[in-house]
Amino acid sequence: GLGLPKDTLRCVGYHGFCFRSKSCPQPFAAFGTCAWRQKTCCIDTTSDFQTCQDEGGHCVPPQIKCLEEQAGSCPHREWKCCTEL
Repeated sequence: GLGLPKDTLRCVGYHGFCFRSKSCPQPFAAFGTCAWRQKTCCIDTTSDFQTCQDEGGHCVPPQIKCLEEQAGSCPHREWKCCTEL
């Protein structure tokens, strides 16, 4: 990794930004923390962003075959979002 805290890496993986304030400015929504819980991870709600889990799926590494793939972002770019494994 880049030597960043896990919560920061997760935020960046979901295309989020780390804000110093506890609340996120519009149109961002809070999505966990950054910088060892010192900052708030905020994600743009206006994009067509959906996390895989929001859509009821599971993130799996590329070597696993999905019966049914679906839209949804996973924390690792090369991973896939599957509804059925």
